[in-house]
Amino acid sequence: MPTAAAKMDEPYYCSQQINIPPELPDILKQFTKAAIRTQPKDVLAWSSAYFRAMSKGEMPPIKERLEMPVATQKIDSGLTPGLLRVLNKQLGPKLTVTPAQVQERWLDLALPKEQFDDIMKVGGFTVKFEWNKFFALAASVLGDNITEAMKTICEILTNDAEGGPARISFQLFQDLYRFLAEVDGEISNQQITDVINHLQYDVDKQDGYVMPRNFLSPDCPQLS
Repeated sequence: MPTAAAKMDEPYYCSQQINIPPELPDILKQFTKAAIRTQPKDVLAWSSAYFRAMSKGEMPPIKERLEMPVATQKIDSGLTPGLLRVLNKQLGPKLTVTPAQVQERWLDLALPKEQFDDIMKVGGFTVKFEWNKFFALAASVLGDNITEAMKTICEILTNDAEGGPARISFQLFQDLYRFLAEVDGEISNQQITDVINHLQYDVDKQDGYVMPRNFLSPDCPQLS
């Protein structure tokens, strides 16, 4: 038991002596909101990534809104459209990325390392590569075919408001569709050409943009 003299030597604090930074309540409030929206699997790892990004003035790993499970989504994928959207916000502006940059952001979200390795292997990504190509392969993880992947790509890359037509430039669509078709290896050049030629009619009336409604139409040749 500490003696009375020892107790007298201990520092004494009162509310008047504790200086609480005025910005702390707002920081903690924003952090709590971000955690609730994002629902990180590993809260400690995500919190570290959050505050690291904030301290560097970078985009933190935050979902735009609370994400509800989608019935058609692959349950064991780990990745979700919301998490892929977070990754794209962080890495999309860079255009080209390194494996270390993507892996760091990927693990910040507690996504499976094996899944990251599989995407890297399938894409043949090495020292430096285009983010959009990694993004496209990651989108393919969320569905069963290229059509679903391209729909996800449009919904995430569009500048349209949520619930809008989800338009992207036709050039970007072609680049990513051709890339996924090449990786797939079972889609003929003629099939790709048929899809592109068919969509061109809609694109010409839409100021160079394509939207999921165009390639999901029964009249459009199958993407895969």
